This record gives sequence, C-alpha cells and structure tokens, in this order.
Amino acid sequence: MWRNIASNFLTIAILLLVMAAGLVAWGQRQYAGPGPLAEAICFKVERGATLRRVATDLSGQGAIASEYIFRVGADYEDKAGSLKAGSFLITPNASMQEIVDTITRSGQSTCGTEVNFRIGVNASDIVVRELDPATNRYEEVVKFDPSAEAVPQDYLDRAQESDVRFRITLAEGVTSWQVVDALKRAEFLDGEAGEVPPEGHLAPDSYEVVRGGSRADLLAEMRRRQEAVLAELWASRAEGLPYATPEEALTMASIVEKETGVPEERPRVASVFLNRLAQGMKLQTDPTVIYGLTKGQGVLGRGLRQSELRGRTPYNTYVIDGLPPTPIANPGRESIAAALDPETTDYLFFVADGSGGHAFATTLAEHNDNVAKWRAIEAQQGSGN
Repeated sequence: MWRNIASNFLTIAILLLVMAAGLVAWGQRQYAGPGPLAEAICFKVERGATLRRVATDLSGQGAIASEYIFRVGADYEDKAGSLKAGSFLITPNASMQEIVDTITRSGQSTCGTEVNFRIGVNASDIVVRELDPATNRYEEVVKFDPSAEAVPQDYLDRAQESDVRFRITLAEGVTSWQVVDALKRAEFLDGEAGEVPPEGHLAPDSYEVVRGGSRADLLAEMRRRQEAVLAELWASRAEGLPYATPEEALTMASIVEKETGVPEERPRVASVFLNRLAQGMKLQTDPTVIYGLTKGQGVLGRGLRQSELRGRTPYNTYVIDGLPPTPIANPGRESIAAALDPETTDYLFFVADGSGGHAFATTLAEHNDNVAKWRAIEAQQGSGN
C-alpha cells in the first residue's frame, strides 16, 4: 500500500512540476510576446513611482495585459528598482519586456515636451515641441524670442512639467559674446556665466541640459568639445599649411565659417585665403573688418563704409598682413576641417553668384567679370524683377 501511495505521490508531483513549468513558459511568452497596445502612447513615469503604480497605469492605458506578469518579469530581470522618471514612447504591440527596458534603461525621455533654446548669429529663439505618438513627429507648440518679447505663459506652464527636456543649440558662426549673452536669458539655467570665453573656442553643437544646470559648467563643456575637435583635426591636418599653431587654424576656420554657408564650398574658400597668404596678398575679407568694429557683440546690421574698410584695426584684413589676432566667431567642425584640409586650387578671388554660393576666379579680370554679373543680379533683385 505504501508503495502505491508513494507512486501516486510521485506521479502527482511530476504532474505539478510539468504544470508549473508550463505555467512559467506561458508567463514568459506573455511577458516577451506582442502586447495589446493598438496605438503608440507617450507614457509618463512620475518621480518616485513604484513598479505597482506603473503597472496599474500601463494596464489602464491598454499597454499590458497582466499587471502581475509585468511585475514578476521586471523582478526576474532585476529591473524592478531601476525605474527612471520621464516620458517614454511606447510603440504599438510593444511587449512587457520591451516596456520594462524602455522605462528603466537610460532615463532620457523619448517623448513629451522639449524646450530648445537656439542661439543664432542674427537672432535667437526658444522653441517648445511635443512629440505626437501617433506620427512619431515633434510638433512646434510655442516659439518666441526671449530678448525681444515677454515670456509666454504657455511656455512657463509647459516648462514646469517634470518630464520636460531642455536643450541649448549653438549655430555655426555665433560669437562667444553672443553665446554668453543668450545664456543669461535661459531662465532654466542657474549661476553666473563668468567671463566671455576666448573667441572660437565654443563648439557649435546641441547640448542637453537639465533645469537648474550651471551656465559655467555648460560653457566649460562647449570649450571641451571644441578643443577636442580642434585637437583631432589638427593631428590629421594636410601637409604644408602655414599655421604655426592650432589657434591660427581656428582663426582661418572662423573666417571660412563667416564667408560661406554652403558646406561643399568651405574647402574651396579656405584654399582662396591660403593661396593669398602664400602669395603675400592681404586676405581682404569683410567679416574680419566687421568683427573689429563690433568686437563680436551683436551684428553690424548695415554695409561697411569705405572709411571703415580703410581704418586700421587689428582685424581689418584690408590693411593688415596675414591673419587677424584671434578667431572672429565659433566655427563648426566642417569649417575647421576645411581650414586644415583645404582643396588644392589656384583661386585667389570669389564673389556671390546669386544662388547662395560663390563664383571663384584665378585672375583679377575673371573676378571683375564675376563681380559685374553679381552687381547685375543685385540690381535686378533691387528693382523687384
């Protein structure tokens, strides 16, 4: 009898184990398989939220089929205590495993509100965008110039959200003074900016910041990135360049940056100025003259006068020989690369061609023809034809 009881008990135990294994396998399939979400959502994890609270919210929004399996799966992967506050894009049919990974991995919001303070050469603005989960595209909801108009209440309301992301974007060609002046109006940053950094030593780039972040620390990061770019490109520079120091290359890059906005022209523009230096010619570039007048503090807003072209300043390349003493703006990586790896040309002149680019010439006669064509285009544009 005892043998029968033992045999029955063993049979039952085996069946229970098989059932348990099947249940575990079923749970794993539920956890890793496609979820029930029909349309993408932007899911917000509040700071301090618990896994139970998150599971309830996800279930309420139709993103998961089982709160229990969701919690057990997160526990099994040792991610239950790694929730990150923010707003996260949950795609249609995302599995519970994918959702857990999304809300625990990096802590960087993938949807919600983004505030981007764009610092430009001629103007700056703050743009607020929100991601539309259905299209996975950001839609602009607020835009204003913090230096010229009152801060909209809509911006203030949105910028206070716990999951908002802040970004500072520097355009190529801005001056260090313009950057510092703009950062003073970034109400979401904190602390003094300090002295204006050396011209040319801030990297035009996009910088993700946090509310209450330090202005001084941000400027230090901008300098670090620019110095890293300059060091990298200086190490692989072309042979035979006339620069004694990386600073001189940065100065040339800033001139190239201010002379053309057409990316593919930059190495050619750099070749023109290097050819002039090689022949002992003056650089004769208007942006340096303008910098000598403004010191980089804003834009001139008008054409140069003949007296200004003849006036002696350290930056008037119609008067001085060689490069000006410092960069005249903060050049981007492409302009630095152009200054350190220019095209090989015989060009000595260039002028606008009416298409946004420039016409290049080897001789003064060719250049005068190109100037005449440009004057005709200017006259036609001025007449409204």
